[in-house]
Amino acid sequence: MAQRLGYAYPMEFPVDIWLRGDNHATTEVIALVANEPRAWTDADVAAVLEGMLRALDRSRHPDAAPDRPVALRGFSWIVTPFETGGVVIALELTLGAVVAGPFDVPERELSATIERVLGAQRAAAARVH
Repeated sequence: MAQRLGYAYPMEFPVDIWLRGDNHATTEVIALVANEPRAWTDADVAAVLEGMLRALDRSRHPDAAPDRPVALRGFSWIVTPFETGGVVIALELTLGAVVAGPFDVPERELSATIERVLGAQRAAAARVH
C-alpha cells in the first residue's frame, strides 16, 4: 500500500463537519476511492464530493436512509492549501460546512476536476428526456 500525507490507499480520509447552529465540529472518517488523489478520475472526485455531502447529511439526519440521493449542486466550494501540505476541499451549504483532506494533489488540478465534474452534473440535470 502506498502512503502519502499519512493515508494508505485504498484511501480513508477525515471529514470535519460543522452544522449551522452547533458550537462544535465533528470529524468522521470516510473511505470512497481506491486511487491516490493524483490519479483521481472524474468519477473518483464525484464520489468524494458525494461522500462529503452524505457525511454532512448524516450529521444532521442520523436516522435517514444512508443511500439518499445526492445532487452536486446548491453549495459553494473551494480547494485550498493545508498548512502541513497538500490541499483540502471545503463545501458550504445552508445546512453547514464540511472539509475533507488534506490530499496530495496540486490545487489547480483538483479545482479543474471539480469544475468539470460539477459542469457535467449541471449539464445532465438540464437535459430533458
